[in-house]
Amino acid sequence: MPYQDLNALQLRITLAEIEPSIWRRLIVPATWHLGQLHLAVQAAFNWWNYHLHEFRIGGLRYGNLQFDDDGYPDSPRLFDESEVRLLDFGRDPGMAFTYLYDFGDDWHHHVEIERHVAFDPVPKVATCTGGARARPPEDVGGIGGYENFLTVMADLDDPEHADTKRWCGGYFDPDWFDLALTDKDVRNALRPNVRRRLYQPKPRRPRHPA
Repeated sequence: MPYQDLNALQLRITLAEIEPSIWRRLIVPATWHLGQLHLAVQAAFNWWNYHLHEFRIGGLRYGNLQFDDDGYPDSPRLFDESEVRLLDFGRDPGMAFTYLYDFGDDWHHHVEIERHVAFDPVPKVATCTGGARARPPEDVGGIGGYENFLTVMADLDDPEHADTKRWCGGYFDPDWFDLALTDKDVRNALRPNVRRRLYQPKPRRPRHPA
């Protein structure tokens, strides 16, 4: 198939240093720039998008220049994420780069281009076609904080259990993943004023027969 006919990319995005893996697979329009990909990743993991972020590609940093940390003289230059489009990446699969969200908790996402694909009509929105497991709660304290969070949530006798459970919305299942719900979020990723769920949906109680 001619290269110019390949109008989308299939990406696998994995949250680094956590096992079992927390990952999502997205189909993203090739015309999108990194700023749009940022919003799709936020939607795919249901991050709240209120922390800083950046992409690290080939030793360079890309992000939103409105939030550039040029006040720190040792920081490498930040390039404009809106000037790099996904179609600028090479055709060979396997290329990977890093998406970093929340410079406090330091959530590193490994983004791998699995393949270039073609659709008719040309896609205008991103979609989610697969994934596994829930992402950690916002502001949980990074990987170490997440590990402690899971320990406390699993121990009903832990003195911090009740407060921790209340803090995360009353329920958290690390194995939870809803493809239909995630795909809907990803399709709406570029809509203005999009709202994120603050907490993981609670399972519905089974109905008892009358």
